[in-house]
Amino acid sequence: MSDHRELVLDAVRKYHQDQQEARPFVPGTTEIWPSGAVLDEDDRVALVEAALDLRIAAGTSSRKFESRFARRLKRRKAHLTNSGSSANLLALTALTSPHLEERRLRPGDEVITVAAGFPTTVNPILQNGLVPVFVDVDLKTYNTTADRVAAAIGPKTKAIIIAHALGNPFPVAEIAQLAEEHDLFLIEDNCDAVGSLYNGQLTGTFGDLATVSFYPAHHLTMGEGGCVLTSNLALARIVESLRDWGRDCWCEPGESNKCLKRFRYQMGTLPAGYDHKYIFSHVGYNLKATDLQAALGLTQLDKLDSFIDARKSNWQRLRDGLLDVPHLILPEATPGSDPSWFGFVLTVEPSAPFSRAELVGFLEDRKIGTRRLFAGNLTRQPAYVDQPHRVVGSLTNSDIITEHTFWVGIYPGLTEEMVDYIAASVREFVASRL
Repeated sequence: MSDHRELVLDAVRKYHQDQQEARPFVPGTTEIWPSGAVLDEDDRVALVEAALDLRIAAGTSSRKFESRFARRLKRRKAHLTNSGSSANLLALTALTSPHLEERRLRPGDEVITVAAGFPTTVNPILQNGLVPVFVDVDLKTYNTTADRVAAAIGPKTKAIIIAHALGNPFPVAEIAQLAEEHDLFLIEDNCDAVGSLYNGQLTGTFGDLATVSFYPAHHLTMGEGGCVLTSNLALARIVESLRDWGRDCWCEPGESNKCLKRFRYQMGTLPAGYDHKYIFSHVGYNLKATDLQAALGLTQLDKLDSFIDARKSNWQRLRDGLLDVPHLILPEATPGSDPSWFGFVLTVEPSAPFSRAELVGFLEDRKIGTRRLFAGNLTRQPAYVDQPHRVVGSLTNSDIITEHTFWVGIYPGLTEEMVDYIAASVREFVASRL
């Protein structure tokens, strides 16, 4: 049987190699994606091997990935889930748990966030009956500041959730200090920033909880997938319960009596001795991932350092290539940070003799993929117009981002030739409009 298995896996490796036909880069013809997964034969074999074992639910590979990823990100616990968006939902919902007693968030409480971001950083606030408090960001770093967050803290404020923008850390040490001083929870949306450092410390290690995405655009991929990380064991237990139907039991699939008192519990108004595997202490979900996803995540994790190095190198090469181009606001790392970049963001000066749309159209015609800085100013999106929220200060820069900002790729699948072509194309367009 094992011989058959090895024959299949050897055939998969050969198949992968046969598919890797060298395709030369043809400027203007070859598509340059803004993001994408970088997959090798080990990734393909890992997926097939998990399929051969019929590991179709969460199991051994999921637990192994959680353990390795928690160690890599220097957190005590990691809980794998089906997407980064679900990770944000779990992290924020965990703060509403009755187990937190007086610290729990209740409907009407406020959560500080930024206006210029991705919807699923903010959606869990609304989905839990809470009120988002929006603050603005700086251009160049695309992150908010500790002063803006401090100004937004009011009597109803109970938490902060902010994403590290395109891999660039927000001033998380200072904002974590604010959270501690005001007894607020802090969630770091680390989906775009795995491997980023702030003051020499990994992002995702400052807050009470952190989230990660494994969508193909991100630093590691499982196809779909996400993770919630924390070093607070009480919060970790709540996250696990919410992810796994809301159940109180912590037995893994296939286990039945890990606590040695499965039929000796009495909770709620249930009869004494009710089976602990079917006692539910939270109004939860089923947001687990599968071992197929985790198997791919494990092989991707082995390549994380090389992925991060490539992102940094491509970002710096592109910035150097655009250094003296007029009418463009180039991105800058937040002071004290060492970003693991997600993308390269550009803002066309509002006074420029050309528009963002014209530059984007020129790049897209050359097969250079572009993306907006997600939702721009979320308060202007149709989904949020009638939603309860509070705004502190102006959202001037968020509005500029909505009108004038976009980003291009620097992910590891791009070659130096592709990065240079992006820079040359931007320079050519701007020169033609001066």
